[in-house]
Amino acid sequence: MNEQVGVAWVRVGAEAELPEGSQTEVTVDGVSVVVVRYEGQFYALRNNCTHKDYPLLGGEVSMGRITCQKHGAKFELSTGKAKTLPAVKPVRIYRTLVEDGEVYVAPL
Repeated sequence: MNEQVGVAWVRVGAEAELPEGSQTEVTVDGVSVVVVRYEGQFYALRNNCTHKDYPLLGGEVSMGRITCQKHGAKFELSTGKAKTLPAVKPVRIYRTLVEDGEVYVAPL
């Protein structure tokens, strides 16, 4: 495992068990994080819409964005930036790492 000093990597699962379009929830430092596989890449964002404190897990993913099911706010997977109202604040993003067929997440 590519351990960096002071970084706690959390195992998400085997890459083979996380197919394209999958969404998985893990806890990083006590915070719920949604991990999305989109176009072959893994993205990790805080599992919480910045508009009304609602989980992003299960939201539709398209055009590089995840949509909050409650009010339709969209967040960019790669940056966490809010792309549509009602959300205006970005969602926190996390680092992802694939190593030896396993997917890991850590705080930025």
